[in-house]
Amino acid sequence: MMQPTPVTRALVFFFFAAVCFPPALCSDEVQSFREAPAFRNGRECPPRQTSSVIHIAMTLDATYLRGSIAGVFSVLQHASCPENVVFHFVTTTHRRRQELRRIIISTFPYLNFHIYHFDSNLVRGKISYSIRRALDQPLNYARMYLADLVPATAQRIIYFDSDLIVVDDVAKLWNIDLGDHVLGAPEYCHANFTNYFTHRFWSNPAYASSFKGRGACYFNTGVMVIDLWKWREGRYTEKLENWMRIQKRSRIYELGSLPPFLLVFAGNVERVEHRWNQHGLGGDNVEGLCRDLHPGPVSLLHWSGKGKPWLRIDSKKPCPLDSLWAPYDLFRHSPSPFCDS
Repeated sequence: MMQPTPVTRALVFFFFAAVCFPPALCSDEVQSFREAPAFRNGRECPPRQTSSVIHIAMTLDATYLRGSIAGVFSVLQHASCPENVVFHFVTTTHRRRQELRRIIISTFPYLNFHIYHFDSNLVRGKISYSIRRALDQPLNYARMYLADLVPATAQRIIYFDSDLIVVDDVAKLWNIDLGDHVLGAPEYCHANFTNYFTHRFWSNPAYASSFKGRGACYFNTGVMVIDLWKWREGRYTEKLENWMRIQKRSRIYELGSLPPFLLVFAGNVERVEHRWNQHGLGGDNVEGLCRDLHPGPVSLLHWSGKGKPWLRIDSKKPCPLDSLWAPYDLFRHSPSPFCDS
């Protein structure tokens, strides 16, 4: 029997390598998306100027890029004046910034947006490990630094996580009255607040007294309306960083970037209707089991938790509610003949 030559063996190796270990084209190094339709303002929309612009901040990275694209698409599709929406994207790598910019422009050629670099070193030494590795990524803490990243001309901004879709006019959320508060978000006072902090926190009178007289309730930081001017004036980034330093020394919580926000803001949040954050659709942080919607109307669906709709859809194990996310998915499958669909 004829033995394969070295050249033949090499060809066979590269063929199987391409199939079993797809090249960068198949990985998250290069992601391809379909171009979204153009969404234009109606005649009733005011001119795009400072007073009529809606500012939205989101993070961009390879892991959650597909979710971010779907989120942007959903906002534009339901916005009454889509050309008045400006997106502020935050990323951690200079190397990928131009690639991400290219993807955004090719997917949304008409979009008004800016991309900012977030220096991971600002938080890398302050982050302590949590119950899920995804919660420990530096970009997860970028929401704490929006006031430093976004131009001072923007007084207010909406922060959205990358695992949600908006199914209502975002102007309704934008126009809420924050009153004297720095931050607005849906509150969930039925949640067991003590579960978000360790026994070491509650057994220390100095720490536990932080919530005294505040009527503190849980809120999810994936959807927030923030007054950036009040944030800067109150030096709230420094207050959040201070709790992160205490956590590093004393281990007072388990859940990444959420507890510092609770420590600083809980009990002092402008209440937003629950319809603006139907969260937890990704299931719990351990198993990511399927969940149903909360009772009541829905303006925003949020797949917070371990399970993400695009991963469950690709694995052919979707949850029922993942079908509500799918219409906003612009991901173009199989960019290479060797890539799995």
